[in-house]
Amino acid sequence: MPQGRIVKVLAGYYYVQDGDQCWQCRARGVFRKKGITPLVGDEVVYEANGTEGTVTEVLPRTSELIRPPIANIDQAILVFSLVEPDFNPQLLDKFLVHTEAAGVDAVICLTKADLVPNISEIERVWAYCEAIGYPVAVTSSKSKSGIEEIRARLRGHLSVFAGQSGVGKSSLLNALFNELNLETAPISQKLGRGRHTTRHVELIRLPEGGWVADTPGFSSLDFQAIAAGELGLYFKEMRSRLGECKFRGCLHVNEPNCAVRAAVEAGEIQPARYQHYVEFLQEIKDRKPRY
Repeated sequence: MPQGRIVKVLAGYYYVQDGDQCWQCRARGVFRKKGITPLVGDEVVYEANGTEGTVTEVLPRTSELIRPPIANIDQAILVFSLVEPDFNPQLLDKFLVHTEAAGVDAVICLTKADLVPNISEIERVWAYCEAIGYPVAVTSSKSKSGIEEIRARLRGHLSVFAGQSGVGKSSLLNALFNELNLETAPISQKLGRGRHTTRHVELIRLPEGGWVADTPGFSSLDFQAIAAGELGLYFKEMRSRLGECKFRGCLHVNEPNCAVRAAVEAGEIQPARYQHYVEFLQEIKDRKPRY
């Protein structure tokens, strides 16, 4: 049976790339009964029938993200603009929690550098991101600065571009690959945020090897799949102190002799990062169960 990779899901069809040919497929009805949802990025077994096909099996995944819904990626390019919309460190930390939980490497990409007149502001945001412990690239789709650095990071990987609406994901991909011509739109001046121009997840094969996915933008994420006791594992600087707290299962809020809070007080963990952790922890505790 032939195998391929789902590169797009649209209107009930799964588009399976096998070599140079892309098959428009339906999924077997048994998937719904078993609670299986094929995702972009899935490697699948399919049956070809004329011009269409049927996905018969979803092969085991190496990773899975819920939002954006995509499988088997090994790298997330988290795209955040310096302005229009303004850099949002809390949302960045939410994205980082989700990529850590999925076991996916993250690269922070700061866009629209050409719109920031004060270089010290760029340096401030860059320093915040670098201190967390992730690779950081500062880019401008207009001036093409930083583009080659991102291109080098994509080579040989299955990557996803993710971020809120209007940060310039599609513009960045257009700057990277001129032949894409992805739709873009200006920031809504009335709402002060971006407009959705990418409406579905789609994988794009890169000429130098690898795949990259543009995804719809969004402004919020939830923690439905993360337990309160797990949250600290997805903050790098907290995970490195695992086992140093006095009490097993320490949530790093009110417990005595907490190594994480001591590191915050010593300036070894950024106070803003710790504050986001506390906010996320409360969000997890307050969530309503889904039935």
